Amino acid sequence: MAGGVLLDMDGVIYHGSELIDGASELIHELLDREIPFRFLTNNSQRNRRDIATKLQRFGLPIEEKHVYTCAMATARFLARQKPGGTAFVIGEGGLMTALHHNGFSIVDKDPDYVVVGEGRMLSFEQLETALRMILAGARLIATNMDPNCPTERGLRPGCGATVAMLEAASGMKAFSVGKPSPVMLSDACRDLGLPLEQVVMVGDTMATDILGAVQLGLRSILVLTGSTRIEDLTQFAYKPDVVVDSIAKIDLELLENLWAVEADGLARELQTGVA
Repeated sequence: MAGGVLLDMDGVIYHGSELIDGASELIHELLDREIPFRFLTNNSQRNRRDIATKLQRFGLPIEEKHVYTCAMATARFLARQKPGGTAFVIGEGGLMTALHHNGFSIVDKDPDYVVVGEGRMLSFEQLETALRMILAGARLIATNMDPNCPTERGLRPGCGATVAMLEAASGMKAFSVGKPSPVMLSDACRDLGLPLEQVVMVGDTMATDILGAVQLGLRSILVLTGSTRIEDLTQFAYKPDVVVDSIAKIDLELLENLWAVEADGLARELQTGVA
């Protein structure tokens, strides 16, 4: 039974500037077998071309179509909600490009939405402007709610941290589109052209990758090369279908077994365990 794959990147495919062992082999196998896949990222800073170029420099022969970002998911969601709408944006080029591509205008007065993504140039002037707009009726949208982002030097505050300030100041709650939101994951499945039961999510983070898969009903594989350790699993009320040490342990046989599992969760054939 054929299916498709959604892949997180940092902690699954690479660490910083180092490709994780086994990543290249799996991607080449997916390409050789013409199995559809998408790299998913909650980072809204870069557009899909920039991300594809980064992955190509790791030696992965991928194209722009293989990349799906939370900025793209956010822009597509807003275009469905209010075609031709307007947004005040706290974020960078990837988010603005996606909004423009989906028919939105970026404005600094009376926007329909305040849209918050990742950014390294955040100022209190931007926050004050956004707060006034929210209090005047603009809807607050977050590309994701990740509290921090990994860097080569450790962590930096993420989109969720910025959004938390605006929520606290305005008393309004943001609507988040990125992982673990079913909005992003279901859009990515549509991008693959596959029904949910034929898609496997591969990630390293329980609170985003695996939670999103569980909420949407996707099969899931947790790799232990990122932010989650095996002992962490007891902290969560949900679990992945399979846990592996790294992407090197994922092969076509494992994926085919997951695609073959019946949609009814009570009939699942696979047990969670470290392979």
